[in-house]
Amino acid sequence: MTWYLVLVCVLVAISSNALASDPSPLQDFCVADPTAPVMVNGFACKDAKLAQATDFFFSGLHLPGNTSNPVGSKVTPVNVVQIPGLNTLGISLARVDYAPWGVNPPHTHPRATEILTVIEGTLEVGFVTSNPENRLITKVLQKGDVFVFPVNLVHYQKNVGTGNAVAIAALSSQNPGVITVANAVFGSKPAIANDLLAKSFQTDTKTIDLIQSKF
Repeated sequence: MTWYLVLVCVLVAISSNALASDPSPLQDFCVADPTAPVMVNGFACKDAKLAQATDFFFSGLHLPGNTSNPVGSKVTPVNVVQIPGLNTLGISLARVDYAPWGVNPPHTHPRATEILTVIEGTLEVGFVTSNPENRLITKVLQKGDVFVFPVNLVHYQKNVGTGNAVAIAALSSQNPGVITVANAVFGSKPAIANDLLAKSFQTDTKTIDLIQSKF
């Protein structure tokens, strides 16, 4: 009886993991149709007979992004929005440009692991492990170096060189999503109460108000 219960528990665990993962494609491709009236988890497919080469194509990743902004970086995404043919394929790209000392601020991708390759320049990169350790794992990367950011963990990049830097990121989802920590906490709409944030960050409400005003 004991072995039977153990076997049942193992089968339940395996089944749960299988159900929790993304399903394998059941057809050659599923070009996203954002105008479809059907609501699904992701995008509905358009008729495969109507697929065109342009559904699987993007041009412009060679162009530098405009880093003239407060953080000094620009992300150019290439996901299912830009390439509808990526729908259900579980992969996407992004180009990241950094001005000298520019940063890609702490953020997470709720649906993807990221692998980043430095194309030009020198980047300090890092991610923080989950509670309670909150351990920072960081490294300085040079041209040609590769670094992995595990799914859903807070991570960042900073240009520590004297010139511009460029990186290409591959992500394990056609729609990885992004949550920039500062924007989410201080720029939510409606705003999170300043007294709650003041207590959370162990500061005063005037400081919180000042930070929120920047978002």
